[in-house]
Amino acid sequence: MNKGRSVNQHSDISFDEDFLSASPQSQAAYRVALRQAEAILLRDYALLTKCYSGAEAADLAEELAGLEVCPEEGRGLESTLDLVGSSILHHSVVVSDPTCVGHLHCPPLIPALAAESLISATNQSMDSWDQAPAATYLEQRVIDWLGGALKLGSQADGIFTSGGTQSNLLGLLLSRDDFIQRRLGWRSQEKGLPPNAGKMRILASANAHFSVQQSAAILGLGQDAVLPVATDQLGRMDVAVAARFLDVLTAQGLLPFAIIATAGTTDTGSIDPLSALADLADQWSVWLHVDAAYGGALVLSHHYGNRLEGVGRADSVTIDFHKLFYQPISCSALLVRDRRSFDAIRLRADYLNPEENEQAGLLDLVTKSIQTTRRFDGLKPFVSLHSLGRRRLAAMIEGTIDLASSTAAMIRDDPSLELAMEPFLNALLFRYRPDGVPEATLDAVNGAVRKRLLVSGQALLARTKFSGRVFLKMTLLNPRTERHHIETILTRVKQAGDEALRILS
Repeated sequence: MNKGRSVNQHSDISFDEDFLSASPQSQAAYRVALRQAEAILLRDYALLTKCYSGAEAADLAEELAGLEVCPEEGRGLESTLDLVGSSILHHSVVVSDPTCVGHLHCPPLIPALAAESLISATNQSMDSWDQAPAATYLEQRVIDWLGGALKLGSQADGIFTSGGTQSNLLGLLLSRDDFIQRRLGWRSQEKGLPPNAGKMRILASANAHFSVQQSAAILGLGQDAVLPVATDQLGRMDVAVAARFLDVLTAQGLLPFAIIATAGTTDTGSIDPLSALADLADQWSVWLHVDAAYGGALVLSHHYGNRLEGVGRADSVTIDFHKLFYQPISCSALLVRDRRSFDAIRLRADYLNPEENEQAGLLDLVTKSIQTTRRFDGLKPFVSLHSLGRRRLAAMIEGTIDLASSTAAMIRDDPSLELAMEPFLNALLFRYRPDGVPEATLDAVNGAVRKRLLVSGQALLARTKFSGRVFLKMTLLNPRTERHHIETILTRVKQAGDEALRILS
């Protein structure tokens, strides 16, 4: 006799109201849940009038440390959402606020928010066709459109990823394995790295994203395999210096295999000379990867799109939809010019993507991804692009670039402020710099300015270093940020700077 728990112990409990289905109870519960979530989102987030509540990190950590995660009996959705609103949403960064201008952290489009609700509710898994039948082909259609927009050619392909860091990792993985097989006659997928892998080298701008070094480390090449190439006065990779690097490395018996160009550096938005670097890559038969996580959205702009001239000659390209395409995090893609590049990571599992599926013409996206389970993130850009259209999205992007130019002029004309360099996209570096103040003091003052504006909720600026000194950063992604908002921010920077200088002097 089975003395354990009866298999029918819970047979009298209905779980219809816990899952979305065709049952009336389910649909009623779902509508109530969405209404409650909407009310909390408006009350504790969208209706806020500052970019941040000002709560200090230690206070938030202390408040949430005592939070009961899984009570024995549930507290109910309305009560839980109320807690989330007051404790989490209220102390979140308001990315749609016009004074939230610190990072590459965009306000998401409303059509994309609508798409997110469909993505989460349908919960398609983008690894095998039978887990996402229509979603598979919609995502592929978006990839095909993007490859065409980038002019990568008829053999282009791609895959959605979790972000620019993963896209860069995948691009470097494909470039590494391409070189190892093509030049060294070695299959790293089966054998691991070849004995002379320690000689492999990557060229990247000194201003390239840190994920390039991170990827080299993950791929077994080490951070030291990445050689930083000097930049010109506009923050772009110096092609002549890169060419000399290739000469010297080859003479030393080393193995340069990839050039990493950047189309939109994180701090200054600089775009490397892509056509010239493509020429160099062709000359040396090395892989060209373009990290266009930031600047790739210029493909939508007829006015500024020429700044990406040459991107279509890249072997691989990173695009982040969750930056200038205004999509909710996360939403990125890695594109390749030759779809056969993905063969380096192709693996089969009988339960998931058997060979019979390919023979039957079914598309299993897992064959070109380093993720297995993956969200249907391709729906977000599709809904946004299809509902708003290229022209409206281009107007958003172009307006932010134009605002960055006028902001640079305001900073140049103010004797208390210093502009690092002219903006190329919509990011710019500046600092509070009255006459006669030592550099070390300026560093401390500008750091204090950023913190004071953040904790007061007056503005969210980023802090970075330029030529070894502390600078403030504005990233003007928000199309709703206008000139008067910038004027207010600059006034607050000077006021906070004056106060910090008095304290530190």
